[in-house]
Amino acid sequence: MLSSLCVGVISQWLGRKRAMIINNIFAFIGGSLMGLSQVCQSYEMMITGRFIIGVFSGLASGLVPMYVGEISPTHLRGALGTLHQLSLVIGILFAQVLGLDLFLGTRSRWPALFWATLIPAALQSVLLPFCPESPRFLYIVCEQEGQARTSLRRFTGLLDVSEALSEMKEEKRQMDTQPKVSILQIFRSRTYRQPIIVAIMLQLSQQLSGINAIFYYSTDIFSKAGVEQPIYATIGAGIVNTAFTVVSLFLVERAGRRTLHLVGLAGMITCALLMTTAMVLQDTMPSISALSMAAIFGFVAFFEIGPGPIPWFIVAELFSQGPRPAAMAIAGCTNWTSNFIVGMFFPYVVDLCGPYVFLLFALLLLGFFIFTYFRVPETRGRSFDEISHAFRRNHSLLEQEVKASTELDSLGGGEEM
Repeated sequence: MLSSLCVGVISQWLGRKRAMIINNIFAFIGGSLMGLSQVCQSYEMMITGRFIIGVFSGLASGLVPMYVGEISPTHLRGALGTLHQLSLVIGILFAQVLGLDLFLGTRSRWPALFWATLIPAALQSVLLPFCPESPRFLYIVCEQEGQARTSLRRFTGLLDVSEALSEMKEEKRQMDTQPKVSILQIFRSRTYRQPIIVAIMLQLSQQLSGINAIFYYSTDIFSKAGVEQPIYATIGAGIVNTAFTVVSLFLVERAGRRTLHLVGLAGMITCALLMTTAMVLQDTMPSISALSMAAIFGFVAFFEIGPGPIPWFIVAELFSQGPRPAAMAIAGCTNWTSNFIVGMFFPYVVDLCGPYVFLLFALLLLGFFIFTYFRVPETRGRSFDEISHAFRRNHSLLEQEVKASTELDSLGGGEEM
């Protein structure tokens, strides 16, 4: 939560690529502290290591989607953005499998799980320096047209990148007419109010959907549903999680972000209702545990079709280069804060609501569905400048309507007088 708020400042100060490379320092320190905690007999090292890994995670969750969004061509931006979510769910699945007693989930081998944290950090530290910096950052923020042109050529494989540069030039021209945008200025500005509300609501729709309640407490949920070996059912959910992220990867550029998000939310509402029915009837109908498992797998599948991957990358699409870092910081902090709330309070909500706990999530999902239907724009196939212009146009129309309404009210008041 805390480090995600720093994404905007750090990404502007160090650049997207350099910030991601330096961020791996936190992964090395945190993983090493956790891995050494058993040898040193120190739970303080474990706590400190977890805290430092949290710093790494908060920064990575903002830096990676921002970088990917800025380097992606318009027609592939959604698909490449979904790869971020795919990497997350693959990591979750690996952790679940390695945590089995068969592998590293034993009293003597568990520290190796934390040492494994260093492997992806080492790979990124070695490979990322060979990747170009974001051409948008180089051209719009650093004003280095030559380096931006070189970066574009490396990414696209084209010698003539004038079309992409002209788009950036127009975005930079608009950015130069506005002051630098901070987190507070985004909330104060009427221009950015609508897109930041959309960004926040999409992040909330991901985390308050109930998906983390299932993954944090899935073993307990499957156990109560009558599953004899609940840990394997949890891994099954992880496999479904990964498989349907791949499905979303192929659909996002065909169906569109808004459509997939709506389909995912609608499917999750249905599965939450089925899950509630199964949990209410499981004492009187033990055979209904199969419905409970099917509902959980369906819930996970629909999550990865829309609410899982889309909120991560659509925030970068909703904002132009100027406010984008601050917007990513706000979105990331919203995501981790709601994640924290669900993780901390779900057991208490279960004690309070019993088998009806997922009705609460169904109501939240219904609210997010209605909001998405009426307020979230489709960004597929549109450049950053086109999306930003659409928000400005909507804001201008709203101001004109308010002005016209005010003038009519004043004329009506004058007639009465």
